[in-house]
Amino acid sequence: MPVPASATSACTPVEPIASPPTPDTLAYSLTLPAALRTPAIVRATLRTVLPAHGLDDISAAAVQVASDLAACACRVTTAPEIYFRLRFRDEALRLVLYDAHPRHTHTRIADACDARRRSMLRLAACVVRACGGDWGFGAAREPGGGTRTWAVLPRAGAQAYQAGRRRGG
Repeated sequence: MPVPASATSACTPVEPIASPPTPDTLAYSLTLPAALRTPAIVRATLRTVLPAHGLDDISAAAVQVASDLAACACRVTTAPEIYFRLRFRDEALRLVLYDAHPRHTHTRIADACDARRRSMLRLAACVVRACGGDWGFGAAREPGGGTRTWAVLPRAGAQAYQAGRRRGG
């Protein structure tokens, strides 16, 4: 049966991207299930996205930190999903996780909850510190509230971290 001419025009191939991805074009956002498999999805995403943007030289630190942030967010959230954002800007990779766990108003409960979150993120904190970066968490600035957990990994520090891991350091 012949295909109508109008149907073939709807299947016109999309123009290829003019230039390949670069570090400066890295900006992704994902909504993920708050499930046990989510840290593995985050790791797989970074292992695909970072080399595509020419940032495979920082993948060891990025994968470890993002995986820990995702695991923590999945463990504490009160919603069925979390939100993950990564971006490369000013020679640093920025990783942000949003979870629906509300910030507590009672001081002692808030302090205990923050201590628990810091404890869950101890390894991520060590990696970020080894890279000369910064991390933290606080109230989300998004509608609906929740908690925003973030890490900034300077490229030079993450490269040195990765090189040290290769040497066994």
